[in-house]
Amino acid sequence: MNLTVNDQPVSTDTTTLAGLLEETLGSLPDAGVAVAVDGDVVPRSHWERELTEGLTIDILTAVQGG
Repeated sequence: MNLTVNDQPVSTDTTTLAGLLEETLGSLPDAGVAVAVDGDVVPRSHWERELTEGLTIDILTAVQGG
């Protein structure tokens, strides 16, 4: 399946948003991640949603600094 993730073309065999996040981040974090699909924020409770060809996904992670 071909997707756009953070403005980059990505080809993946995963079928769920949660699977894509694990693939991209290495694991599902407990907090500090926001996800939007085609511009709509997806709450964590809906990360098991199915993916379809051509979606645009933005993954944002909180970074601590000081």
